Amino acid sequence: MKAIRTRGGLSFRLDVRTAVVVALLVVAALAASVVLIGTGDFDIPTADVIRTLLGDGDAGQEFIINDLRLPRVLVGLLVGAALGLGGAIFQSISRNPLGSPDILGLGQGSTAGALIMIVLFQGSAVQVAGGALVGGLVTGTAIYLLAWKRGVHGFRFVLVGIGVSAFVTAINGYLLTKADLVDAARAVVWMTGSLNGRDWEQVWPLLVLCAILVPLVMTYARPLRMLEMGDDVGYALGVPVERTRLVLMGSAVLLTAAATAAAGPVSFVALTAPQLARRLTRSPGPNLIPSLCMGATLLIVADWASQRAFGADQLPVGVVTGVLGGVYLLWLLVIERKAGRI
Repeated sequence: MKAIRTRGGLSFRLDVRTAVVVALLVVAALAASVVLIGTGDFDIPTADVIRTLLGDGDAGQEFIINDLRLPRVLVGLLVGAALGLGGAIFQSISRNPLGSPDILGLGQGSTAGALIMIVLFQGSAVQVAGGALVGGLVTGTAIYLLAWKRGVHGFRFVLVGIGVSAFVTAINGYLLTKADLVDAARAVVWMTGSLNGRDWEQVWPLLVLCAILVPLVMTYARPLRMLEMGDDVGYALGVPVERTRLVLMGSAVLLTAAATAAAGPVSFVALTAPQLARRLTRSPGPNLIPSLCMGATLLIVADWASQRAFGADQLPVGVVTGVLGGVYLLWLLVIERKAGRI
């Protein structure tokens, strides 16, 4: 930790290791994005990708990059960043590494909203995204209200979330059994989580939402760090505990639901990104910015890996993150058990 003083007399502390980790993650995300843009049925050299992004490419490359591949990559970056930040908030509030949207049922709630629009109303892509957003918000509100008892405490919050997740998963299974063959196939594809076919219609709403919520969350980073020490400590330090928790949880639910609406329920990014970020920075606290950058990097690298291993549009990115996240979850459970926390 390094103290820095400005000419105006203001001073702030900079964690050098955290700053280096964030810088490296940003570079990795940008580099992976450029490589991913050049990957597909028609491979484009990295130099040509950069030249086209700077406005100096030929007409064919500009169409492929700017109209087809760039929106997909931007959706991947925004979805990964939203999931990473949302996961960091939930894990910090619950003070539990398992307190992520994947475990708490927010993804399942968004899936229920999407399935209702697909199976019952044969909705368009926009309507399905809207249903997913509403489903996530309703599920998040239900978890918060059911977990409320003179405040929301981490262990009870996680248990309620697991129960709600099981209930909503049963609803999703029922909806699939009521769907005809075409709608069921469409629903299963959406439930896998994929960046295939994403365009600028998914980019702009998610970009605007992130532009509003990310700065809002960052203004509560200091109170959130105090809340990790417990509500009593937070009250003693003058933190408006319930207002802080409500604003942050609302923001995390919106980020997770919007990410799910844009790309489907991409598994385990919200669980693994904050944990990996904390292990890299070795810094206590919520690690909001590192988690955001880690989430974006993880999703883009996973999408690139799926394309290189199985060809463009052959394996949805949600399958890759699900496999990697499942292995990480098992490892995390073993570590937590050895430490005597579960």
